[in-house]
Amino acid sequence: MEIMENEFVHSGSFACPGCGLTVAFRHVVKALGKNTVVVTTAGCGSVVAGYYPMTTSKLPFFHCSFGTVGATAAGLRAGLDMLGKAKTQVLAWAGDGGTFDIGLQSMSGAAERNDDMIYVCYDNEAYMNTGVQRSSSTPLGAWTTTTPFQAPEDRPKKRIAAIVAAHEIPYMATASISYPQDLEQKVRRAKSIKGFRFIHILIPCPTGWLYPTKDSVKLGRLAVLSRLFPLYEVFGGRQYRLSPMAEKVPVQEYLISQGRFKGLSEQAIQGIQGTVDRDWAELRDLAARSKELRS
Repeated sequence: MEIMENEFVHSGSFACPGCGLTVAFRHVVKALGKNTVVVTTAGCGSVVAGYYPMTTSKLPFFHCSFGTVGATAAGLRAGLDMLGKAKTQVLAWAGDGGTFDIGLQSMSGAAERNDDMIYVCYDNEAYMNTGVQRSSSTPLGAWTTTTPFQAPEDRPKKRIAAIVAAHEIPYMATASISYPQDLEQKVRRAKSIKGFRFIHILIPCPTGWLYPTKDSVKLGRLAVLSRLFPLYEVFGGRQYRLSPMAEKVPVQEYLISQGRFKGLSEQAIQGIQGTVDRDWAELRDLAARSKELRS
């Protein structure tokens, strides 16, 4: 499968060097096509898009308050339907703060109503736009400006995929900028389905993760290979399918590549490895049982 050639993103964004956000947005809108409108909440996605009258997006781009992307996208969907534009895709584009935290209620409401939209969470695992503060997406053991090196994050990352799947929506998937073909394929699959569809994309962030700007693709790949961020799909909230992934690597390879995990003890790293192994075993079991039900 080849990457689509159409482009809907201008050059010259306001993104930090090495930012994975613009890479993700570029591939998402490539797969959705020109008959798409974007709704974004406050966050990196809003700032990177540019300031009036300049923008990097060639598509209509609506900005809303931090906690309302689900509700705003739902209202836009209803308005387009009333105008007879049911074929226009509505893309809700929100970060982890606008999805895991402040926007959770709005997103959950849209999912519960099964509003016809594609909701993409670009997850860089902290409030990067306002200074790298902790979010409920921040992983265990990570540094942020509100969880200093002396007291790293001591709570596990919220399992947003499980929360979304519990709504039994038609389609949900995880994706990575380091696997663009897989990402575009999942967006196209989501486009072919009606109702609320959710795609969770991990976004490496050199500014908040503390790594060289050239290593964003490497970090995204290590997250997948270590199974800290496995790639999979969920249909109807119950049918799980794993995406093709290369052989698993130790989670330490991912952790030591970032300054935000500096100072973690060997015991802490082994504890994280144990959690990853447990979660990966659970996911494999769900996929295996789903395969048995389909056969």
